[in-house]
Amino acid sequence: MSETRFYSMQSSGTKYTVGFGSALAIAISYTNNHSIIWAIIDGVLGWFYVAYFALTAR
Repeated sequence: MSETRFYSMQSSGTKYTVGFGSALAIAISYTNNHSIIWAIIDGVLGWFYVAYFALTAR
């Protein structure tokens, strides 16, 4: 008889925390723009903003 097992993992520490990409995007954005509004917007974009900054930074 074939027996099927299912395993589940739950991460309790990362449920409501800001990810590293978002925190990095917020720090970069605020350093460049000195605007909290742009920092929040870029924090939502996270790694996309970090990659954009890395590609366009002079």
